[in-house]
Amino acid sequence: MDNATASSAAPVINRGAITACVILAVIMQALDTTIANVALPYIQGSVSASADQINWVLTSYIVAAAIMTPPSGFLAAKFGRKRVLLTAIAGFVVASILCGLAQSLTQIVGFRLMQGLFGAALVPLSQGILLDMYSVEERGSAMALFGVSVMVGPVLGPVLGGWLTDHISWRWVFYINIPIGLLAFAGIIAFVRETSIDLRARLDWFGFGTLSIAIAALQLFLDRGEQLDWFSSGEIIIEAVVCASAFYLLLVHTFTAKRSFIDPRLFLDRNFAVSMLFIFVIGVTYLASLALMTPYLQTLMDYPVITAGIVMGPRGLGTMVCMFVVGRLIGKVDTRWLLLTGLGLTAWAMYDMTGWTPDVSQWTIVSVGFIQGAGLGFLFVPLTTVAFSTLPAHMRGDGTGLYNLSRNIGSSVGISIVAALLVENVQTNHASIASYVTPFNRAFNAPAIMENLDPMKAAGRAALDSLITSQATIIAYMDDFKLLMLMSLVVMPLVFLLRKPAASAAVDHSIAVE
Repeated sequence: MDNATASSAAPVINRGAITACVILAVIMQALDTTIANVALPYIQGSVSASADQINWVLTSYIVAAAIMTPPSGFLAAKFGRKRVLLTAIAGFVVASILCGLAQSLTQIVGFRLMQGLFGAALVPLSQGILLDMYSVEERGSAMALFGVSVMVGPVLGPVLGGWLTDHISWRWVFYINIPIGLLAFAGIIAFVRETSIDLRARLDWFGFGTLSIAIAALQLFLDRGEQLDWFSSGEIIIEAVVCASAFYLLLVHTFTAKRSFIDPRLFLDRNFAVSMLFIFVIGVTYLASLALMTPYLQTLMDYPVITAGIVMGPRGLGTMVCMFVVGRLIGKVDTRWLLLTGLGLTAWAMYDMTGWTPDVSQWTIVSVGFIQGAGLGFLFVPLTTVAFSTLPAHMRGDGTGLYNLSRNIGSSVGISIVAALLVENVQTNHASIASYVTPFNRAFNAPAIMENLDPMKAAGRAALDSLITSQATIIAYMDDFKLLMLMSLVVMPLVFLLRKPAASAAVDHSIAVE
């Protein structure tokens, strides 16, 4: 995590207060991964954004957090963990205020980037403080509390975001961070002690820079590709070239430098390499499906924002419940079977969603959401156990950063891909359905249909177009859910490439919730 030298066995004054403060910081960061989801249609209207553009509010935050998570340990070693944590909280709160004040899409995306850059360090540094305060025997309970605080975001985020948007304004999904951040900031100033500073700490700036450029260029390519018609646009071509060039330079640097930002020896460990692919797919399927559900519920099903938040909440609840269950099963059941169970539950939930229409019941949405969340609960901790069980202890720090980077990139890439496919498939489906609508279609002979959908009248044509667009959109959502289902099924055989962890392997399961 970082270079803190405090002894885990040494008594710490005000340990309860410190725990509460760092947990508040974690909850603040975790809330922002989902709290804005249900408010997206309202934000979209306020800043005049298109359906695919508004997802930048989500992806900009995730990408910025992904880029800045790996160097958080270096920053803590170089400047002191307390200073970095206070700076991260202050910057996060200021960025949240600016997000709430934003008047345009450019402003809110820029401030969300700022929010992600500052928020990236909150989780790993808070976890480091807890690990230093508690003895080896007490860490299990401390990490269980830490894990619950991380999962509070997916549980409370949609519900709280829906309530704030409905009763006050969408801007309060960002302003809510102010009181939480101020409490955490004051508590850390008062109770947390500074760690020693390592003036010799170094960061591979070239590797970090090329990785950041590659991720940023890839995200721009995916976010703007559909809008600019992909490679027919000069901008998209430039972004693709920049991404490929930066990634090539990163690869060359990684395999030739004495100490690179990414240790290539990590990928010699088969469990870790396969787990990187798994966590990428998990990032895609979970947050991409959340991004799809918000407009589905509020636009197609006409759910009030608070109702949409409530029915989305059980996803996080399912994850939290199953994480506790799986925690007791690890060591007793082969983790590979737990992974297959998680992938199966996720695929089943997505399969059920491919048959949804706007007439689907609230109970179905809640139950399927709970099952999808349960699938994530069966995947998260077991996958981390397998990923790090055969990795040498001295490589786990670098592995943790890369592992979480893969998850975050999967989340942002997944949201961008399903958003682009949704727009493209709506257009394709609309054209396909409309080709069957002609004045000579015998269906128009029915008096009831002819009265409301007469293609020879302007009102009838408008009603027909609205109906066709609605049907085309429903089918496009089905196609996206089908893609996420197939991704969960395709990676299943990779489970058998994983080596079974040794029973005695000492793995820090808390890495799973970073």
